[in-house]
Amino acid sequence: MIRNLAAAFATLALTAGAAPYEVAPGLFRAGEADLGLKAARGTGTFTVFAPTEGSDKFSNGVVLAAFKGRLYAQWQSSARDEDSADTWVAYAVSDDGRIWTPPRALAPAGQGGLMRSSGGWWTDGETLVAYANVWPDGFQSGAGGYAEYRASRDGVNWSDARRVMGADGRPVEGVIEQDPHLIDGRVMTAFHLRPGMIAKPFFTDDPLGVSGWTQGRMENLPRDVSGAAAAHERRLSREIEPSLFRRADGCAVMVFRDEELSFRQLASESCDRGVSWTTPVLTAMPDARAKQSAGNLPDGSAYLVNAPNSDRPRLPLAVTLSADGRLFDRSFRLRGQGDLQPLRFPGQYKRPGYHYPKSVVWNGALWVGYAANKEDVQVTRVPLSALGTR
Repeated sequence: MIRNLAAAFATLALTAGAAPYEVAPGLFRAGEADLGLKAARGTGTFTVFAPTEGSDKFSNGVVLAAFKGRLYAQWQSSARDEDSADTWVAYAVSDDGRIWTPPRALAPAGQGGLMRSSGGWWTDGETLVAYANVWPDGFQSGAGGYAEYRASRDGVNWSDARRVMGADGRPVEGVIEQDPHLIDGRVMTAFHLRPGMIAKPFFTDDPLGVSGWTQGRMENLPRDVSGAAAAHERRLSREIEPSLFRRADGCAVMVFRDEELSFRQLASESCDRGVSWTTPVLTAMPDARAKQSAGNLPDGSAYLVNAPNSDRPRLPLAVTLSADGRLFDRSFRLRGQGDLQPLRFPGQYKRPGYHYPKSVVWNGALWVGYAANKEDVQVTRVPLSALGTR
């Protein structure tokens, strides 16, 4: 009864515009190198793939998963440019997170106008599911796409591709975000629905995350768009590319990139296991709009991985922590300006920085995967003990 009342009051507060979480004032110091952030003890970075003259030179959308004692990295790869027709989905495997296999094909490049991009992973512990997002008319058309999946019991042999299915028995008409989370026994993530890319929360009770997906109720924020690009922008929600964590009070919080260029995270919360979500609101968390990765450490504390810069440069890459998911008051540098290698090859939409991080807790550490300069596939490891948890 008391918990239900608390959830009701939290929902009412958010309807009035309160943010689901706060950031300690002065945590990020503008004007200082790497926002004044220091690296946690034992932080280390390892390279999964580095381009050469004879290889693909564009990589992005790096997603990590732990499966049967090994670490898996998935990303999208192309010869030179972002979201080009030759894009395919690659993956590599490691026993220790330091030494990786050469890239293997997970989903092929499309034919005609069709394009595939990385969609992330899910596992019930016995089967590894690899998602790929399919853009029938290419990404740049703005028409959107759908998700397919392949499954494996050994991480080597994969099933044929199948559509991700909704609870109504029909395919979900949207691309899946790369970041499913298990919260209170339920798998939660978001799909960007077509036509266009309208972000909506979804949940399923299917342990494999391939069927039974149900759309949660969430009202998107309006877009302030005008001019020649208005028609295209109206097909893209203000909230995109979300991730999730669980607050100590049991509510799930979904954090979003803000397409209205506030350079702060948007956030929504659900206190009924993903069925209904509050209208997203601006938070105090700075964000350079390079995706983000949220989650919970084994002790229950919440974390946010992103580039907490209130401007376009996607650096430094940091992990920011909260004991209860209400106040984020500690932050550590993962990679900074001085750690960044030079961009070596030209390509459309490539620029210096740490792009599209995603994370997993594995073997006593937080592992964060990302693309440096949209060409090197890298992972950074931080011992949980250095983050103040075990």
